[in-house]
Amino acid sequence: MTNIKELLNGKKAALFDLDGTLVDSMWMWKQIDIEFLGRFGYECPPDLQKAIEGMSFSETAVYFKKRFSLPMTLDEIKSCWTDMAADKYRYEVPLKPGAADFLRFCKRNGIRTGIATSNGRDIVDAVIEALGLDEFFDVIATACEVPAGKPEPDIYLEVARRLKTDPAECLVFEDVPAGITAGKRAGMTVIAVEDDFSRPMEAEKRELADGFIRDYSELL
Repeated sequence: MTNIKELLNGKKAALFDLDGTLVDSMWMWKQIDIEFLGRFGYECPPDLQKAIEGMSFSETAVYFKKRFSLPMTLDEIKSCWTDMAADKYRYEVPLKPGAADFLRFCKRNGIRTGIATSNGRDIVDAVIEALGLDEFFDVIATACEVPAGKPEPDIYLEVARRLKTDPAECLVFEDVPAGITAGKRAGMTVIAVEDDFSRPMEAEKRELADGFIRDYSELL
């Protein structure tokens, strides 16, 4: 079995998904879905999280509006989610174990860094500010900026393009199968990150990815 640290060899860039990968926030989004749908008299369907896995913020709004016949515009839906998420991100969402030390390692060793997230930019900015991560990222891109969300490779290819780095020299960190697939389709090496939300998918994550970590310190 490949030593997890060996996956860093020859890599010039580290690309991170946000929710469930860099920050421990997947629990929050399920709670927001429950509260949001409750306003319209709906219970949160058990298949919802899997159905929207990898979708961009905008794609998810389209899905919600169509599936639940919501009497709101897409911008109103996204604005509502942003408002509901902002305080939780600022006060209740921590970095994943070892992530801060690994980001410092990347900075010291000249490994460029980027965020490739399905979330909206306003929310990403709130997270970056709350956790003091501004200095660590060279590029931040959202799936709303590319033609298709994960599992399509668009977002990862866009971040690599902005970093001026060959995809083969990029190391991707992801927490769900759709994201892992996106990274692999982009021609990148992918490390799966443990997360409570996706624990039932661990076997699938291990099969799809090139490596698996429970803590970023495993790479140091």
